[in-house]
Amino acid sequence: MAAGGVLDPRPVVRVERQRDGGVDERAEPVSAGAGRWPYSIPAVAQLLREGLELDDLTVLVGENGAGKSTIVEAVAMAYGLGAEGGSVNGRDVTWESESPLHDSLRLVRGGGAPKWGYFLRAETMHGMFTYLQTAQKEQTSGPVEHFHTRSHGEAFWDIVTTSRFSGGGLFVLDEPEAGLSFDAQLRLVALLLELADRRGAQVLMATHSPILASVPGAAVYELSDAGMHRTRWEDLAMVDHHRRYLDAPERYLRHLLE
Repeated sequence: MAAGGVLDPRPVVRVERQRDGGVDERAEPVSAGAGRWPYSIPAVAQLLREGLELDDLTVLVGENGAGKSTIVEAVAMAYGLGAEGGSVNGRDVTWESESPLHDSLRLVRGGGAPKWGYFLRAETMHGMFTYLQTAQKEQTSGPVEHFHTRSHGEAFWDIVTTSRFSGGGLFVLDEPEAGLSFDAQLRLVALLLELADRRGAQVLMATHSPILASVPGAAVYELSDAGMHRTRWEDLAMVDHHRRYLDAPERYLRHLLE
């Protein structure tokens, strides 16, 4: 509940460590580099140690292996979403590859928040399209969405422009820029703004895209070997790298070709 007794419309107010669910705490060191994966990831260790407040729009950025996808996947699963994507009712599994981190998390939910949610992740989207088409054929005599006849980017828009994203809830996106052109990423920025402004809607996103990370008003966290810290978009390492490359690509290409 928010200050003054007003119900908090955010589906997830805070992510913190689960301390009373029969979880073996010895398997979860809270110091970076200790224990087994994923608890050895510095950002994961920090999450378990300090917790994380989620804004209306929270963006995680960082290098490969920094823990972005691991964290957003764990939050999605703790919320009740499938590891490979879909809604709160979806449970399609083609290959069990998720980390056990979700079992270690407790989500503090807003008292007046909707319980709907949807998880989209680039690496499993093809399988999710197959699951959705198969389920529609089996469960209805109406028209079926033919995602596989569309490009990756077109199919992505077929998902986010339907009722799946029309109301409130927690919308988790894992590297949604895959398959999206520059213009399409700008369209997604507009959609993210719309979601963040909608009462009861909340976005958690992991991305490598400086375009998507530039959404005004977003809480941006940079993940690295030092853990996780909130920062400004213009101070992100990836923004600096893109600017330097676009300004003088030959400086980077020279080292690759030598």
